[in-house]
Amino acid sequence: MDRYLFPTVLMAALVGFALAWAFPSTPWLLESAALFKNLFLSVLKMIVAPLVFFSVLSGILRLDAAKQLRRIGTLTVVYYVVTTAFAIALGLTVVFVFHPWTSSPPLSAIETASTQATLIGASDNAFSDLLGNLLAQMFVNPFAALTNLNILGIVTNSIVLGLALLIVLPSDSTVKTSIHEITSAIYKLASWAVWMVPVGIVGIVYEMTTNANSTLIGQLAAFSGIVIATTLLHMVIVLPSIGWFAGRTHPFVLAKKAFRPVVVALSSSSSAATLPVSFQAANDLGVSSTTSSFVLPLGATINMDGTALFEGIAAIFLAYLFGLDLSAIATVTVFIVAMLASIGAPGIPSGSMAGMQMVLLAVGIPLEGILILLLVERPLDTIRTAANVLGDLVGCVVIDRHADLT
Repeated sequence: MDRYLFPTVLMAALVGFALAWAFPSTPWLLESAALFKNLFLSVLKMIVAPLVFFSVLSGILRLDAAKQLRRIGTLTVVYYVVTTAFAIALGLTVVFVFHPWTSSPPLSAIETASTQATLIGASDNAFSDLLGNLLAQMFVNPFAALTNLNILGIVTNSIVLGLALLIVLPSDSTVKTSIHEITSAIYKLASWAVWMVPVGIVGIVYEMTTNANSTLIGQLAAFSGIVIATTLLHMVIVLPSIGWFAGRTHPFVLAKKAFRPVVVALSSSSSAATLPVSFQAANDLGVSSTTSSFVLPLGATINMDGTALFEGIAAIFLAYLFGLDLSAIATVTVFIVAMLASIGAPGIPSGSMAGMQMVLLAVGIPLEGILILLLVERPLDTIRTAANVLGDLVGCVVIDRHADLT
């Protein structure tokens, strides 16, 4: 289904637009559109809690090699956290300066589904409120977190449990194998949910086009332009600068050696599929095989600069579309959750969507936003993957220079 997802979504969107043009504000079509949309959202909500819990838990357990390569493991995790933070901060900074979609009104006429796990209210303004709310949502009963779709609580419990298991279990533990297998099974369920996407797209496009006077296309184009421009800025300025100052690799050398992996990433939209050429590029950059064999596979799982940047911008964009006023504290929440969501982003319906669910639920943005993003997800996914792959290669250069592997 993955290879046909984008054309199928495009056809479903065209059907939705055609129905809205031919039969605007038709009661039975509006009811059917709401039914289709809610059916997809119900399936999504059914799997999101176990998906988030086991994807993060499995991602933590894949750090097992760090126990054998403590220094390189620590440097790798620190690098990924820092560059991901840079990416999200860049995205949020740009989107607060440039937000062309605000030239059109919000889609306030859309009836949105409420979410149960709103982390920060618009009236919260003090740092103590932020800290108190964060702690209250993070450290909760794990079953209550799963039941209430408290995403921060789910992620916190999965990280704590994952770290504990990482310490006490041997590397060949059957428990780890079972967790990875359960995660794979949940990913399979998620892939089945993808078949519901066209149904949901027809419903959401018809409903939004009818209610919003067709402004959605222009707003999505503006959003896509900001995402592409900001991702290119991260790839052309931020990552080469890190490689130059922290890895002593000239930007022109990096551009030449990373060209093939970036092209493969653009064509495949898969960090994993790019690994063979990424290994060759790392070798051409003088990176030791010990470093690249650890950093690149781990990076393909947990280093998602482009994804985190996209999620930050998308959250602000969707908040405007749904008429929500995110406070400064809620923006900090987007920053934190987008970082957490970048750990082992699973493939539903396309790379970043499960992580996007985490961000939306954490700040109370309706999950209908997932369907809106799917209209432009595929083209944006290509450049996002290229940023992820380039970030992994820069990480190889930086970590290899500073890791003492002798």
